[in-house]
Amino acid sequence: MAAAARVIAIAGNSAAAASSCLLIKTPFALQRCSNGLRFNNVRRSSKRLFSCNAIYNPHVQIKQEGQPETLDYRVFFEDTSGKKISPWHDVPLHLGDGVFSFIVEIPKESSAKMEVATDELYTPIKQDTKKGKLRYYPYNINWNYGLLPQTWEDPSLANSEVEGAFGDNDPVDVVEIGESRRKIGDILKVKPLAALAMIDEGELDWKIVAISLDDPSASLVNDIDDVEKHFPGTLTAIRDWFRDYKIPDGKPANKFALGNKAANKDYALKVITETNESWAKLVKRSIPAGELSLV
Repeated sequence: MAAAARVIAIAGNSAAAASSCLLIKTPFALQRCSNGLRFNNVRRSSKRLFSCNAIYNPHVQIKQEGQPETLDYRVFFEDTSGKKISPWHDVPLHLGDGVFSFIVEIPKESSAKMEVATDELYTPIKQDTKKGKLRYYPYNINWNYGLLPQTWEDPSLANSEVEGAFGDNDPVDVVEIGESRRKIGDILKVKPLAALAMIDEGELDWKIVAISLDDPSASLVNDIDDVEKHFPGTLTAIRDWFRDYKIPDGKPANKFALGNKAANKDYALKVITETNESWAKLVKRSIPAGELSLV
């Protein structure tokens, strides 16, 4: 039984995409059983979205190694058999009906800069470092923060819509605006609402604004205008937080493309689709991986 199942819908042929998925690794999934990680109820997937359009039943557990706030601390993801899987590569992106998986790296109201270690085997979550020291934000982040699995911002691809900036070589970031404080490693079902095009030291670093489906306000917000109505000031606060958080360390403020404003849900979905396609090329080795782990 392999450590993970990578499920990528066959693109460019709608008939094939409707009926089959290309399995990158021998699956522990696709089982009709009462336990274990499963991908079932497969339906027609988007022509451009490289992930089985399935209802995801995430029997995934996390295992912590080392002590929090140390250089050795890691949060690994495992299936029910205890096999390690990658939160970046092995958790499906698209769950159907406009719903996506979101993996929490940094809980709201915390400051330790946690992130998926894209260059380590099974890409566990760890605390970022700089010059051998653990990194912290200068103040708490006010939202749950993490990534969309099976996405990648291609550093060789210049985006003409955002000042020609190249991708930052990471999965796409998510800012989840719900009221609950989540835990490191939580996998949430979210719906995108908006997108901010942050330019960090010349690199494009998308921020997808989303809300967890289990949040009390989830039914009220479906697009950018709803965020302004039910979460007034939040989009501006997110932009300003990410613009300014490096200033206390003596660095310049980050910039934002697209007129310094958030784009709507449709644009956010476009970003997700394009970065999912880039990830698919990466794991199929159509693009050199460099130091990135594909396991």
